[in-house]
Amino acid sequence: MPKVLIIDNDTNLQKSLHGSLCQAGFETLCITDISVILDKIMQDDIDAVILELLNHEIDGFELCKRIRNHTQIPIIISSSLTHISDKVRAFELGIDDYMTKPYEAIELIARIKALLRRIEPRKRVFGALNIDAKRRTIKLYNENIELTNTEFDILLFLVDNRLQPVSRERIAHTINAIHDDTGLRSIDTHIRNLRNKLGDSAKEPKFIQSVWGIGYKFCL
Repeated sequence: MPKVLIIDNDTNLQKSLHGSLCQAGFETLCITDISVILDKIMQDDIDAVILELLNHEIDGFELCKRIRNHTQIPIIISSSLTHISDKVRAFELGIDDYMTKPYEAIELIARIKALLRRIEPRKRVFGALNIDAKRRTIKLYNENIELTNTEFDILLFLVDNRLQPVSRERIAHTINAIHDDTGLRSIDTHIRNLRNKLGDSAKEPKFIQSVWGIGYKFCL
């Protein structure tokens, strides 16, 4: 069953949401200790996060940013902040939905279900290479491979377009929409770093093939 992480200082609301979500077929995890949130998200296979922006320990917007930098799971803001500027700022940080308190649990549940239906499949498996798009993790022969955000997004882009080679220009244009530091000249550097981390080579490619005059192709 889908697992939802609830981050809110209001313990009464946590209990209420826990009961409503469990009745709707969700598993829930309630956290008040901010220091363990990212570890919980990555280790407990969380499917969605419900987050109150007003937090005693950390700025809620900063927490949104940290979560989004580690994973693409749905983030739903459940907050007392009602000003449009707060909503716009949260969406610019990458959240998926925003609900202002008070609201009915049945609507929140409907929104969570809609988001979970739309997210892409979590895992892509190609032989010994396992790519988890939701948790943004890579495993090769069951060993974790540490990639930068840019390297991960380039690899995922090549995988999603694996039926045909893609040009450096197209890679740079797509990835630059996510990362401001990705220019055309840096694509080859990122590809070289990816190959090194995956134990791949340009001469005998196992994963990333150079296509003369065009760019690169995922070759599994």
